[in-house]
Amino acid sequence: MRVLYISFLVLTANIVAALPDPGHSNSRKAPGTVVIDGYRLVDAKARLNRGDHSLESSLDRLVAQADSWLNQGPWTVTSKTKAPPNGTIHDYASQAPYWWPNPNTPDGCPYIQKDGVRNPEVDNYPDKINSIKLFNSTYSLSLAWYYTGNPKYSYHAAEIIRTWFLDPKTAMNPNLDHAQIIPCANTGRSIGIIDFSQDYTEIIDAVAILNTGAPGWTKTDAAAFQEWNKQFLLWLTYSPFGVEESSATNNHGTFANMQITALALFTGNHSLALSKAKLAKDFINNQVTSNGSQPQELARTRSFHYSNFDLTAHLRWALIARKLGVDLFKYKGPQDQTLFKAVNFLVPAATRGRGGLEVPGAAVYSVCSNR
Repeated sequence: MRVLYISFLVLTANIVAALPDPGHSNSRKAPGTVVIDGYRLVDAKARLNRGDHSLESSLDRLVAQADSWLNQGPWTVTSKTKAPPNGTIHDYASQAPYWWPNPNTPDGCPYIQKDGVRNPEVDNYPDKINSIKLFNSTYSLSLAWYYTGNPKYSYHAAEIIRTWFLDPKTAMNPNLDHAQIIPCANTGRSIGIIDFSQDYTEIIDAVAILNTGAPGWTKTDAAAFQEWNKQFLLWLTYSPFGVEESSATNNHGTFANMQITALALFTGNHSLALSKAKLAKDFINNQVTSNGSQPQELARTRSFHYSNFDLTAHLRWALIARKLGVDLFKYKGPQDQTLFKAVNFLVPAATRGRGGLEVPGAAVYSVCSNR
């Protein structure tokens, strides 16, 4: 697992370093993806059509992954048996994973925090795990349709998306008011936005791919999904929870602002997207040191995991920003901070395990023992 994490980061950074600047000469219609380079999708598809055998194994793995989703879903927030505190079944709901009943009180209140230790009670709200399936499945299915042309993938992806977002009987309301609830304490928290922000760009790119003419996905579907996301973007940008989360200085803030950048780009709000892309420089300045470490994440009990987690958001944000003319891969902070230094800082821990990660004081990298 350690090598898998860091391999993804290193490969992403190295591949992106070689990407051409925005403004490709390729005249073929490219998907309007926000993270993936749409022109690289076009080029890869053309190579496959020409019989390029070097891509066959990758395509086989993608198709196998997509096939595994064909008999799963669709999922919906209305399928849960426990309604959120406001009683609205169409609202997304999840429980804070690291909060546990108090063993010293009869009713378990107030709950106590155990950082990094997951409480199985969170499974009482299945919306979180179902949303992960939603994002992962549509991403694989849309790509499988794009490369193979087989409509069974696009039809299933379309059904999954319509059920979760568009069907009035099952659609989720465009808010996260009841994410990461702490029983006895609140009805939701701003940090619950990370339930979506860590994976939501997958479904944005999936829909961008389907928008290129996928069977089963109509212009009406595309317009309705666009409108849903405009409302969601308003909530993320202006609601008290949204403002609080995007103001966070740790990985929560990185993911929240990355997600807003992606949604603004997807929905055509160029000014907001550009301002958030430029904001990413401040996050590099404030989160990454001159040696590439991320002190706030190193202070966590699972410091290696959270350093990778935050860096994933930075790299994804950088991919989105490139489409707006902001090159974060070439950016150097006032202390010579760069995203490449942040990647390189984590390589020793990925390759050597315990002892490979430099952490302050008692901060330990428990991921080494939990892999």
